[in-house]
Amino acid sequence: MPVFRQVGEKQLPNPILYMAWSPNRDLIALANTSGEYRIVMERVWSLLPNENTGKEITSLAWRPDGKVLAFSVGDTKQVVLCDAEKAEILHLFPVEYPASCMHWMEVQDDSSTLASFSESEDESSRFLPKLPTLPKSEEKSDEVTNLLGEVRLNILVVGGPSGFVELYAYGLYKIATLSGISGTCRSLGLSSDLKSLSVITEIRSAEDNPEIHYIQLDTGLLSSCLPELTKMARKFTHISTLLQYLRLSLTCMCEAWEEILMQMDLRLTKFVQEKNTSTQVQDEFLELLLWGHASPELQALLMNQLTVKGLKMLGQSIDSSYSSIQKLVISHLQSGSEALLYHLSEVKGMALWKQKFQPLGLDPAAIEDAIVAVGSFTLKASELLQVIDKSMKNFKAFFRWLYVAMLRMSEDHVPPELNKMTQKDLAFVADFLSEHFSANEELFDRKGKYFNVERVGQYLKDEDEDLISPPNMEGNQWVTFVKQSTQLKDSPLLFPTYPQKSLHFVKRMMEGSIDLCLQKPAEVIGHSVTQAVCLRLYTVPESSENAPRLFELPSLWNDKKAAMHYVVFCMPEISPSKIYILRRATDPNRSVPNGLVALNLNAPLNSSIDDETPAPTSADSSYSCLDARFYDDETLTVVLRSREDDENKMRVLAQLHLNSVLSWDEEFTWDLTLRLEQQTEGIPVQGLAWGNQSREMDNLKAQFVAVNGIRKVACVLSANLRHVRVFEMDAEEEEEEEERADESQEMSSDQDKLEDTMTNQSDAGEGGDGAGGAEVAQVAGQGSGDILDETAGSDTL
Repeated sequence: MPVFRQVGEKQLPNPILYMAWSPNRDLIALANTSGEYRIVMERVWSLLPNENTGKEITSLAWRPDGKVLAFSVGDTKQVVLCDAEKAEILHLFPVEYPASCMHWMEVQDDSSTLASFSESEDESSRFLPKLPTLPKSEEKSDEVTNLLGEVRLNILVVGGPSGFVELYAYGLYKIATLSGISGTCRSLGLSSDLKSLSVITEIRSAEDNPEIHYIQLDTGLLSSCLPELTKMARKFTHISTLLQYLRLSLTCMCEAWEEILMQMDLRLTKFVQEKNTSTQVQDEFLELLLWGHASPELQALLMNQLTVKGLKMLGQSIDSSYSSIQKLVISHLQSGSEALLYHLSEVKGMALWKQKFQPLGLDPAAIEDAIVAVGSFTLKASELLQVIDKSMKNFKAFFRWLYVAMLRMSEDHVPPELNKMTQKDLAFVADFLSEHFSANEELFDRKGKYFNVERVGQYLKDEDEDLISPPNMEGNQWVTFVKQSTQLKDSPLLFPTYPQKSLHFVKRMMEGSIDLCLQKPAEVIGHSVTQAVCLRLYTVPESSENAPRLFELPSLWNDKKAAMHYVVFCMPEISPSKIYILRRATDPNRSVPNGLVALNLNAPLNSSIDDETPAPTSADSSYSCLDARFYDDETLTVVLRSREDDENKMRVLAQLHLNSVLSWDEEFTWDLTLRLEQQTEGIPVQGLAWGNQSREMDNLKAQFVAVNGIRKVACVLSANLRHVRVFEMDAEEEEEEEERADESQEMSSDQDKLEDTMTNQSDAGEGGDGAGGAEVAQVAGQGSGDILDETAGSDTL
């Protein structure tokens, strides 16, 4: 028979708020009140609180492949997706309420319906070039691939107070916002066939007592439209990541634009305010251009404030900045916009296939508006390119002339190659001075400056105001032709332009239009979800009202093979020695016989589940259940407390096999007007004995457990939330015997110290007022049985 082999133990300086095993790796994620602690595991990385993520972690969830960890933050109302390998934040999104629970599931692999998507997934790569890597973000270039994962659909379910429940495909795109749920969500479980969602809620009764309810929601639309839902979700996820790519590109462009480029505007404004003459600034510069001499005021401005060296630096800064922005527009903004247009056009084609995609809420009109908005953004980017090109030519000619003029003022040698200036060059500079160097009183009232010589920065300002100096469209042959054509003037085939608006403003318009077409399916799918059943279970005992809700029962489990939802809970004030298991079919229309059973824990410890007669003992112990989690479809891992020994309160970790107890004959008739705790007499009761599939928790006041049946590990947490032990649940008995002697010697010398430390830390206060943090740790000593020392895992990567 399998035994439990301890592989680690550690005291923690701060209480643990939540713990969750990775689905397919020996990693456990923990959240505590301070973000810094040491445990009997090898720390992989630790993520400390920061202003971007927040401090108050409220729940954790692993993506089914174990590559991404999601955690919710209460103070900032965000859900953060983190790379489990590198501790990089891949994505974060806001939620309306702080998430109190999360569940991340993956649909069943149905090759008959999903095979086509693996073939069509890379179609976009045939038509679109690979997007260039953003500056300073090479490591995140594969972010979209990391987040999408496999072709198979996975869904992150987020729940919170006031019945808040939302579903996110691939953890990125919101596919449903549910309504009609009452109370605060304490646990969620979406079935792998997408037919129903189990929700545990805490609701205040008419007597103002907290009640636990079980709600099953019918999500049949997700199941019936799985292929269409998968394709739509992947398309919209691509669109969401492309929007993020464009935002980052625009951020890089803003960083490339430097404040030094504003020096010319500010110095000219100061010149206007200080000069004593009534002569216009452009007249001063034109006089210098035509006659070669400047007024004393202009000469002081050029030689004392601007200086020859300052002019060279300004020219170099403008050339470098404009070139960088120009490259970003061509390689990033335009490439991202083209990819966005491609994916939106495909979504529009999907929306026009009404038989398949109309039930999911795809609206062709809203998608067309989004396509038009992306086209307008592309035109605005092209307009910025023209402004940059023109400004670079203007500034190059202007600075060349002004540099020569300042050298002559200072009587320095003028290089021969700069001294040549044709009549055409003179006319070019004269036009530039006339257009850019006229003082504008309205501009001074708006921006505190009279001039706007630099025309590129206004496009990168995130403001609602119109452009200070919009482009001059007079003489543009295409604009004139469109205005004169009655057919093209209001044609829907032409993308509208917004010549008075900045690039940032048009980008926000585009994001708003895309958000509208992304939100519609979430509303339609959300309204299609209906409540199949609502069962009132029990009133929360006063003794556990202050306990961490993330650890509290009930717990949920989805049996994928049998298509069943399981709910495990206890009612300690009604039946302290019983564990209750409620089961319902994932298909709400399918009835399940024997839907409720109670497991009686009043059984001798040393009897086997197959024994016909229990072995005699001095006194059969009575146990109550503190925590219970499904280890696999047929096994329940429980933490039990002895009710006989009031002094020591012995705790036991046990495995309960449910094969025999889940096949009972009696039926329970549920009165839906009453809570279950008010009608316990008719519940079928099954006896259980766990034989040697148990282990006493010596010197540990065990209270909670987290398990991973795939990796065959369990982590037990003490009542003060600071003391943990890790066990291999299916270790070979021979290994246990070989290590028992060494372990017992070490444990005998350390246990007193551990217990004293635990007691002292508990007395110091369990609440903790530090900032929350998340940590991923790897089980150490797998297969070796070594217990790490107190400094294990202290390094943060």
